[in-house]
Amino acid sequence: MYNMKLNKLSIILCTMAAFIMCACGGKKAEETHQGNMKYRVLGSTGIEVGEIGIGCGVFEELDTAQSRAYMDVAIDSGINYIDIYDPNPDVRAKIGYALRGRRDKMNIQGHIGCYWDEELNQYKRTRTVEAAKKGFEDLLRLLETDYIEVGMMHIFDDMADWDSVQGSDYLKYVQQLKKEGKIKHIGMSSHNAEVALAAAKSGLVEVIMFSLNPAFDRVSADKSIWDTNSYKNMLAGVDPVRTELYNYCVSHKIAIVVMKAFGGGGRLLDEKRSPLGFALTTNQCLAYSLANPSVAVSLCGTKNIEQLVENLKYLTASDEDKDYSIIYKKETADVACGDCTYCSHCAPCPAGIDIAKVNELLDLAKKDGKVSPQLQAQYDALQHHASECTNCGGCETRCPFKVSVREKMKEAVKTFGK
Repeated sequence: MYNMKLNKLSIILCTMAAFIMCACGGKKAEETHQGNMKYRVLGSTGIEVGEIGIGCGVFEELDTAQSRAYMDVAIDSGINYIDIYDPNPDVRAKIGYALRGRRDKMNIQGHIGCYWDEELNQYKRTRTVEAAKKGFEDLLRLLETDYIEVGMMHIFDDMADWDSVQGSDYLKYVQQLKKEGKIKHIGMSSHNAEVALAAAKSGLVEVIMFSLNPAFDRVSADKSIWDTNSYKNMLAGVDPVRTELYNYCVSHKIAIVVMKAFGGGGRLLDEKRSPLGFALTTNQCLAYSLANPSVAVSLCGTKNIEQLVENLKYLTASDEDKDYSIIYKKETADVACGDCTYCSHCAPCPAGIDIAKVNELLDLAKKDGKVSPQLQAQYDALQHHASECTNCGGCETRCPFKVSVREKMKEAVKTFGK
């Protein structure tokens, strides 16, 4: 834990918030240093990873040259871990170009169980071997590599879904990839603590990608993390299921890779959108996630190089700047439930709508209080618009955050005119 200036009560509470690992004999992963970046061992894999990593979403925003420049900044700062869940061939190709000639500088976490539907021109999740194989082989080809370090079984948020793949051809395919050396280690991604714990106890995975931040940690496994009432008892501390997950991962050397450290779409950084009712800084969010002994690396979601540079200031920030004890001192405020985190797990849309992008543009318009010409142009440029929604509701059954997508689409039509 960081040496923060706290009163006696806050120290006790922060000790609780360090996920009560010491009670189970857990210790933070041993760290090494290179420049300002600290490195931790990725669970039992033996791979040393920088405590800050990057995601792939930014490469949708950048052109090819900018992608290379972004990767320059990342590698030069000591970042050596990237998560690539997006099967969009354009995104993957840009990452491949950005890593060309320096593949050895980056540990790649790629997802198995998602692919790009050319007909619909969008992401799809799958548990069939044929589709999973298509997505994975495209990943290797576009990244210009013949292996990745971590093969991440893609998004299991429902226990029935996790149970269904046990002994399945899908799981056998993942295990075969490891035998062939095309993936060095097996992982699994989830937003659900019960599912993540089941995966950890299965003995199948060495790495778990999990949504971890000061807000989500205080929501019990049987409640929505975006439900207003979920935050009423915030001072009670970390949800017991999450605590068990973190303890188990520490004691069994299973690494957690943090996603949504900023709350998904940066919500924890915005007072108006924060589920806590107040804003935190990037330094506070990163410090919170990295204080968890089970965490090896915390991924930064950014939209450009400037945001990456801003997040990297964490490496030289003072203990005072990293002090997140405010989460134990303030009461939470009511917030609207069902906020989209732009994760795209709602896909595929039969009408081809990029639901995550529509929601992102809608949220920007609501935040600004108006639709700027630039924002309208971005919306108009989408291949399909909210007005094309068929009201089927399939997206809502797949959303891990219980977003009322159909209502959002109606709101987008009113806001953008189509």
